[in-house]
Amino acid sequence: MFMVIINRLLVLLALLLFCRPFIVLAGDDLEDRHIIDWHVHVAGLGHGGSGAFVNQTMRDNFRFGLFLKWMQVTEDELREHGDALVVERLSQRIDESRYVDQAVVLAIDGVYDRSSGKMDRKNTQFYVPNDYVYRQTSRFDNLLFGASINPWRSNSLELLEQVAEQGAVLIKWIPSIMDIDPADEALMPFYRKMAELGLPLLSHTGREKAFVHARDELADPQKLVLPLRLGVLVIAAHISTTGVSEGEDNFERILPMFDQYPNLYTDISSLTQINKTGFLVRALNVPGVTERMIYGSDWPLQSFPVVSPWYHVRHTGIKKAWQITGIKNKWDRDIRLKAAMGVPDEVFSRRPCAAPDRAAGCE
Repeated sequence: MFMVIINRLLVLLALLLFCRPFIVLAGDDLEDRHIIDWHVHVAGLGHGGSGAFVNQTMRDNFRFGLFLKWMQVTEDELREHGDALVVERLSQRIDESRYVDQAVVLAIDGVYDRSSGKMDRKNTQFYVPNDYVYRQTSRFDNLLFGASINPWRSNSLELLEQVAEQGAVLIKWIPSIMDIDPADEALMPFYRKMAELGLPLLSHTGREKAFVHARDELADPQKLVLPLRLGVLVIAAHISTTGVSEGEDNFERILPMFDQYPNLYTDISSLTQINKTGFLVRALNVPGVTERMIYGSDWPLQSFPVVSPWYHVRHTGIKKAWQITGIKNKWDRDIRLKAAMGVPDEVFSRRPCAAPDRAAGCE
């Protein structure tokens, strides 16, 4: 009896291996769409004049080695070739993708002292300057400039004007590590300038686990009500999955906001991570939310062991999970996994509508 079971399993495995390319390619029309990944990170150690840094606390953490591995670089390579190597390899991987045509590369600003407007380097875990991202993305047709400006900078309004002129497609915040309270009314002039310039705000929502320290109370999605009311197009990253604010799940806190604010979007980045299992399918079943979704990967965090098709086999089925594991390109694997989980084709090619002249059109 035991050998019969083994033989049947071997036959099933052979069938799956044989059918892999046919299952992945069958009925696939996503190649015909212009797909932008709106949520891609890079990092640097200051080599080659990048101005980027990772503070010592973060470098001593186990996450640092994983991030370098997932970006397919080593410290020695960065020292020899400069931080630009990360962007060059990113562009190459995007170019190799069957589905993704462009990616928004995100700068990340630091923590700033509110009274002086100067950077607090000691408490800044991770910094990727705007000028560096702008210079690097200008070199590649498949990369777009995502700026990051902490509004407590002394020259924050001037910088908004500058990055808009440079073609930035959005402003990126991680409030919980940048020490920004989005609900602070002192930020109203900053929000009004963003709305005037048509710059969307891509803001992390929900608990933050990629860094050593985070003030998760600042990533409560309802703190984004102020910029929404002032006319800023807000993209709530990750649909506020994970974490609790005021005793309520962040995911439940954001859902009513889609009915209240037509200028609220969300991205589907990181929603296949093991700690967010089930949230994407739940969101797809909420009326009105799918129509506000845009595509994002959260590269390089769509890597194993954080992400695997096998974490979602209940929604994809064994056969599709197996086929998706055979896709080498990380973006293609991410696209096919999310499609297998029910994400409609139009989500992958949707544009947020605040800046149509900067991002190849919008819906």
